[in-house]
Amino acid sequence: MTKSLFPESDESVVAPDAPLAERLRPRTLDEIVGQEHLIGKGSVLRVMVEQDQLTSIILWGPPGTGKTTLARIMAKQTRSPFVSYSAVLSGIKEIKVVMAEAESHFRRKQGKTVVFVDEIHRFNKAQQDAFLPYVESGVIVLIGATTENPSFEVISPLLSRCKVYVLNPLQPVHIEEILQRALTDERGLASTAVSVPDEVVKQLALFANGDARIALNLFELAVTLKAGQARGERPVLTVADLESALQRKILQYDKGGEEHYNLISALHKSMRNSDPDAALYWLGRMLEAGEDPVYIARRIVRFASEDVGMADVRALEVAVNAVEAVRLVGLPECKLALAQAAVYMSVAPKSNALYTAYSSVAADVQKTFNEPPPLHIRNAPTKLMKELGYGKGYQYAHDLKDKVADMECLPESLRGRRYYHPTDRGSERRIGEILAEIQRKKRGS
Repeated sequence: MTKSLFPESDESVVAPDAPLAERLRPRTLDEIVGQEHLIGKGSVLRVMVEQDQLTSIILWGPPGTGKTTLARIMAKQTRSPFVSYSAVLSGIKEIKVVMAEAESHFRRKQGKTVVFVDEIHRFNKAQQDAFLPYVESGVIVLIGATTENPSFEVISPLLSRCKVYVLNPLQPVHIEEILQRALTDERGLASTAVSVPDEVVKQLALFANGDARIALNLFELAVTLKAGQARGERPVLTVADLESALQRKILQYDKGGEEHYNLISALHKSMRNSDPDAALYWLGRMLEAGEDPVYIARRIVRFASEDVGMADVRALEVAVNAVEAVRLVGLPECKLALAQAAVYMSVAPKSNALYTAYSSVAADVQKTFNEPPPLHIRNAPTKLMKELGYGKGYQYAHDLKDKVADMECLPESLRGRRYYHPTDRGSERRIGEILAEIQRKKRGS
């Protein structure tokens, strides 16, 4: 039976008026829906639990996928003392007290302490550091749960001592199974006087967007409201009732988290791959979830130069116009301006020649000696500067027949270096022809 270093309430006893998601929280691995890759027969976490061979792990996944539930079940199965933290409520003082007691327990040869930290990404570096020596020495087994990418939110020394297991988003079929269970389980809505058609369950599974907690709590709200409207005959829950209770589909999105970067990457790469439909979809995912339209517009400006460049010089103009439209009209009107820009970038000819050219310049600036400009292309506004050779040998292009001189403008060590190599796509085909003609004129001058 699970022991605790501190007296705690029995988490298996749930108040009858607790939210539906809490009342229906799975009590065994077999009751968990989804995550078969982790808890299916013979899978790593199931074996770990069944053999009581827990090691320090980080459970990473979207909200409502079962991270806390899985950690609690693992705790129930272990014979070790168990302590649970919430990173929202606990501070460094509490951590140090428990770590000291865990070390004393370990030295008395009474075994390791299992420490569960919910939302571990909310602990700062100092708080995470406090666990490190005890994880390293084997005094504690750390189980952390996080919705954020551990690579960014968990300190490297601690992360290197924990195995990360990824919980997948729940699919609609998983949510449907959970909701159907809620209708038949005595802990759930088995006693409700409301009839719930299958199509309503399916629609709610879509509304929940992979979050079982949201699905169950919204389900309870909708059923409770419908039951209150009963006038003799058994009421039937409808999709309209769900929409009234929810108002708006729940979109999983954190403007400061990994999903923010995943979606902007998806938009950028869809435009790069000339896929306007995918670009519009990812754009919509961000905008409908509340992303700052100015941020998206800035990224489209970057794309115009990085991925279209000189192949279509109007792309940058379109992108900058989109920025101005965002600032001028704001939401929601600016959504179409951004959609127009995203589609334009998607169908525009692509070239990264400008991007690679500037990258090569930046590399040379960093790696080579930064020579001053050649004397012949320096200004000579004073007598002394003229005597020192400033401007000597300069050829004024406008005075020449072909308007181009065979004159080196790069430093001596980089003489003849070429950075910009136009492609044969879009306007760059013509630019390449112009550059070839310039070189021909230089040789003939």
